[in-house]
Amino acid sequence: MHFYVLTLFPDMILHALEESIIGRAKQKGLLTVEAVNIRDYTHDRHQKTDDYPYGGGAGMVMQAQPIYDAYRSIVQRIGSRPRTVYLTPQGSVFSQSDAKELAQEAHLILLCGHYEGVDERVLEEIVTDYISIGDYVLTGGELPAMVLVDAISRMVPGVLTNADSGESESLEGSLLEYPQYTRPYEWNGKKAPDVLLSGDHAKIESWRREQSIRRTKRNRPDLLKKADLTIKEKAVYGVHDGMKGAETGASPEAENKN
Repeated sequence: MHFYVLTLFPDMILHALEESIIGRAKQKGLLTVEAVNIRDYTHDRHQKTDDYPYGGGAGMVMQAQPIYDAYRSIVQRIGSRPRTVYLTPQGSVFSQSDAKELAQEAHLILLCGHYEGVDERVLEEIVTDYISIGDYVLTGGELPAMVLVDAISRMVPGVLTNADSGESESLEGSLLEYPQYTRPYEWNGKKAPDVLLSGDHAKIESWRREQSIRRTKRNRPDLLKKADLTIKEKAVYGVHDGMKGAETGASPEAENKN
């Protein structure tokens, strides 16, 4: 898979994605991450990429032409118009299902905004998806872009060394992951659950399922509305269709700010 990040700060992208799983996947040729410097495509001799907003107001707005020319440079090289994501507070909140879907793309462009935003005309011209990573404000789109690269890359075949690890983590099936334990058996007066040492795989899977549901109900009750639960599980854990945050202790969703 090939990622192209349109950014004003290419070093920020490249340095952060050279380590750990992503770095090893790049070395194996399973994916590439290219940081395309928008400043390289400006016609201004000072490499200026922003200007004052029409109509007045605080801050600056990123200009359309440098972004469009940077985008066109990618299109011309690969011979197609790839799916293009703009990281914005106005986008839908990124989810694990989005990561799986986007991992099916051979090429993916991520556009990092800055200042007060981006000239709407270039967004209308090139963007296919508007995505936010949460309800908070950041100074630019680079960190959200790196979050997407990391999450999506994990869904690319061969990137994870354990084929099962990508299917048994938090948020799979809208449930949080069960508690994990390792050696020693007893630490600081606390013992690992005996069922995990029993060797009975059926009991272990049942325990893990139960713990996932309990943890989700306690920490993220909003997810249970989407979880794939049996009728018996819904009855045991008091889950019913149409359950509301107020009924389960979940706080109302804040206005999307990222």
